[in-house]
Amino acid sequence: MPGLQIQKSLCDVTFVGQMQKLPIDWKQPQGDAGGQYRDAFPMAEHMHVPEPMAYFWAESTNKYHVDSGKDIGKDLKDFCHAVIDGFQKTIDMWKPMVMFQNVKIMGPVAVGAPGCLKGPDIEPFLKLNILPAASGNMQKWRDAAAKGLASSWKEWADNVTIPGLPLWPPFAAFPGPMAPPMPNVTPLMLIMCPSPGMAKMATPMLKQAMKDNFSLDDPKDHFGSAAMSIATAVNAAFMMWLPMQTVMLMGMGPIPTFAPPYVPVGPVLNGMTLPGPPPLAS
Repeated sequence: MPGLQIQKSLCDVTFVGQMQKLPIDWKQPQGDAGGQYRDAFPMAEHMHVPEPMAYFWAESTNKYHVDSGKDIGKDLKDFCHAVIDGFQKTIDMWKPMVMFQNVKIMGPVAVGAPGCLKGPDIEPFLKLNILPAASGNMQKWRDAAAKGLASSWKEWADNVTIPGLPLWPPFAAFPGPMAPPMPNVTPLMLIMCPSPGMAKMATPMLKQAMKDNFSLDDPKDHFGSAAMSIATAVNAAFMMWLPMQTVMLMGMGPIPTFAPPYVPVGPVLNGMTLPGPPPLAS
């Protein structure tokens, strides 16, 4: 089963739609200053065509305004795309490393309390996969995005539950003293395993988690716009991934009421899941 498929185009459209402009706080010169401004550039440089889908809108059609919006916007677009690529790669690394534990089986039903899904913290992997050589201010941008995404993912993953699902129908009446290890018979998709931390993966919460870790002065909220764009794309991919991601568990357990020939079958009681193939690897 493929991991998250995050659409960079959705990130781009979201950023452009926030109408960030360059130069910051620029106003068209008036009076004598306006004449000097017009005379300072050839007419062709006053009528430059903005690049479609540039992250920053130019405050005027002046060539230098358009070029600065395009060049600085490209740097920001590259950052957003690097975060998306790094997050996608990190989740692909995370999936084979997680396990379900402390899942109880009673008859055909499996119950897992919050905390039954165990996996590593993804923040170190994110920092390795998102601009690993970043330094200075770019490192602060990278770290804020990584910390925010990692904390939101952890809040969701650490609270995943299995809410009494009938995953092993044969365990309702099994003909033996012990039900052997058996994969779940009823198909299980990850979306069927709700988490109280699900809200943390919503777009506004993802954005806020990234902003909460950003320490630089940002009067025009450029990082906030980037965080909003990344969060929108990540949330959309996450919501599409949950119903497609299969979960495979191995369950077994005793049948204490088994007493042939009078009681030839019985339900599994106090059964459990076993370590085995990573449940999200398929």
